[in-house]
Parts: sequence; structure tokens; C-alpha cells
Amino acid sequence: MNAQFKKGAMELCVLAELRDADRYGYELTETISKEMDTATGTLYLVLKRLKDEDYVETYLKESDEGPARKYYHMTDKGLRYFNELRDEWISFVKAVNNIIDK
Repeated sequence: MNAQFKKGAMELCVLAELRDADRYGYELTETISKEMDTATGTLYLVLKRLKDEDYVETYLKESDEGPARKYYHMTDKGLRYFNELRDEWISFVKAVNNIIDK
């Protein structure tokens, strides 16, 4: 899959995964990697950017399998941003499909 396509859609994918439940970083990587090849480092850069913009917040949760895990939770601001991105993505894909399917 084209790296530029993935780069443009990664924020949307991360927020989509956080829409339904809080997740820790490795869990997000595993879930998204089932659909597209994703580097863990790239995902954590996206998470940092989303946190810096107050779209997600973090908290620690004890784990039965080792040290505490940092969980990511989408904020109300993040949900609004997700909805905007999703609408823009749908419009973008539709426009591209109209051009390439002529």
C-alpha cells in the first residue's frame, strides 16, 4: 500500500479505533496492522500529535501481564475532529473515484 495514502489516513484510523473504546498503543498497532502494514513508531507519532492537540488524553492502567499500560481516550474535541475528518475523507474518496472511474 502506498505510504503517502497511509500517512494521510492514519489519524482518521486511530481516532476510529478510539471511538468505541479506550486502547493502549500496542493494541492500536495490532488492530490497525490487521488492515494495513503499520510501523509502531509511526503510530506513536500520530498519538503524540493527537494528544498535543487535545484530541486524546492518556491514563495508566495496571496490567496483569507486566507494567501499567498507557491507555488513550478520545476527548469530546477529538470526537468532533474525527467526524470532520471522516466527512472530508468520504468527500475526498468520492471525488477521486469520480475522476478515476471515468
